[in-house]
Amino acid sequence: MKIIIIEDEKPAARLLERKIEKLGYAVEVKLGSVEESVAWLSQNPAPDLIFLDIQLSDGLSFEIFEQVTIRSAIIFTTAYDAYALQAFKLNSIDYLLKPIQDAELLFAVHKFVDHRNSFFEFSEQLNLFKKFIDTGNKPQYKERFSIKIGQQIKIVVTADIACFYSENKATYIRTKDHRNYLIEWSLDQLEELVAPDQFFRISRQFIVALSDIKDIAVYSNSRLRLCLNHYNEEELIVSRERVNEFKTWIG
Repeated sequence: MKIIIIEDEKPAARLLERKIEKLGYAVEVKLGSVEESVAWLSQNPAPDLIFLDIQLSDGLSFEIFEQVTIRSAIIFTTAYDAYALQAFKLNSIDYLLKPIQDAELLFAVHKFVDHRNSFFEFSEQLNLFKKFIDTGNKPQYKERFSIKIGQQIKIVVTADIACFYSENKATYIRTKDHRNYLIEWSLDQLEELVAPDQFFRISRQFIVALSDIKDIAVYSNSRLRLCLNHYNEEELIVSRERVNEFKTWIG
């Protein structure tokens, strides 16, 4: 089976490739942009299966197929909320919600292998998914996080989160009841999962909730210092290169 990955985040592409290889399949090539994908697909036979990220560094991945005619099955990889995309769990379409889980990947690949002869033509798959995007639906950001604590599952409602932070190569949620929970997502992934009008990444270490900001003060080197209602373990500094964007964000 001929498989390619179209994903602009290299770590995510490498991780997905390793997961696919664990299932016993090889990835022929990894592509990272609309331009690169158009060039490769124009010069090579269509693959059997494409793992396709929706947003690439130079545009929406749909733009690839406006320039190249191709018949392949698609498994979308996306940060759109699972509930918003249930409609695409069809015989011909599947999606994997980032961060991609091994069990979900296994299910999607087996689904393709079992039903490959009955999949719709690629153009129909693409048109169905584009119809959803073009209707004006905005990404449905996560309203809750499921966190495994030992043998228990804890549900944290997004509205109850004060901030996300990284420490010692791990990522945590800080809730408004002053609790910290280790989570499996990176801050880069969380930026795509939470509503940008409610959360802002002030630095490499912190994403803060607008609802939890108590005070904002001018800090050295043209930076800003934040005080949150429910996190005071250390100073929260808006990095200099993000100050202007932060000011726009808070209005």
